[in-house]
Amino acid sequence: MNKLFEDSVINGMSLPNRFVRSATWEGMAADDGTATLKLIETMVALARGGVGLIISGHAYIRPEGKASPWQLGIYNDELIPGLQEMTAAVHACEGRIIAQLAHAGCFTSAQLTGHLPLVVSDFDELPAESPRKEITARDIQGIVDAFAAAARRARSAGFDGVQIHSAHGYLLSQFLSPTFNKRRDEYGGSIQNRARIHLEVCHAIREAVGKDYPVLIKMNCRDFVEDGLDLEESLQVARLLADAGLDAIELTGGSLTSGRLSPSRSKINSPDREAYFREEASAFKKEINIPLILVGGMRSIEVAEQLVRNGVADYISMSRPLIREPGLINRWKAGDLQKAQCKSDNLCFGPGLEGKGIYCVVKKDGEVI
Repeated sequence: MNKLFEDSVINGMSLPNRFVRSATWEGMAADDGTATLKLIETMVALARGGVGLIISGHAYIRPEGKASPWQLGIYNDELIPGLQEMTAAVHACEGRIIAQLAHAGCFTSAQLTGHLPLVVSDFDELPAESPRKEITARDIQGIVDAFAAAARRARSAGFDGVQIHSAHGYLLSQFLSPTFNKRRDEYGGSIQNRARIHLEVCHAIREAVGKDYPVLIKMNCRDFVEDGLDLEESLQVARLLADAGLDAIELTGGSLTSGRLSPSRSKINSPDREAYFREEASAFKKEINIPLILVGGMRSIEVAEQLVRNGVADYISMSRPLIREPGLINRWKAGDLQKAQCKSDNLCFGPGLEGKGIYCVVKKDGEVI
């Protein structure tokens, strides 16, 4: 357990332990994406609860990239004051927080954003009558610029770093996936072409924030859909990103269309069902020389300790357990080593869809609140 609570550093960012809060959608921002007091208090609870590194909920970098209502935004400078309040509150608790930068791509709607959803290319999974706009080369440059501008805002707002969201079927993940990417230009075809926008985003962000600022990425090991991104191609992308100067990779898998193999799997009720991307993580660790953050069904400190001790991952990332228990890490550090109370039922997202923000709706005895 000592290794889990040792100090570490990612590109100058000092961390007190190896536990990470993985980004999620909290459903607590204002309609325009402004950070609210409720959302700030949620981040503060995580910092006070001992989380070594907090990754913000996915913050949309352009208006048409909004995935869900009440989602955090980082698409213009007017949002910086609210983000500054968030980072200042976390830092006052001696916490560390980075901003996740995201664009939903086709997984949004004109009704939500007032803009046509952007698609990497036409594909069969969308109904033919669904209104959408196929991304042009000029659009790509605008997206790259938007990621860089969002990173600049994050640094101005006091975030300790940024994480590029390229997972779960959102826009950058769509570029990597053969399911979504049928392009015939330099952004389609080979995995090197499909990863091109990632390298452009990485270089643009570095230009915006400098070499001394942590830049991470969250990416899929596999899409777990037919003709989706597989492990071999995912490893090729990881090597390209590490060579491009990224500071760490958070490894996940699946998408909104992966069914039972989605990123948020249910019935994580035994150690063998935890860390469901551990085999892929082992493959990644053999291929890259930058820190690996592993998410996916972590529930017990014994599994977390084993993963770090055996070199499967450098950091352990969790989301749903910390929705129910923001103080979980401090509980474990204090010696109460019982597994997380999370039931992995995903009921916590229900209140978010009602505009109340996500929270655990199940009491200890299993009764729904």
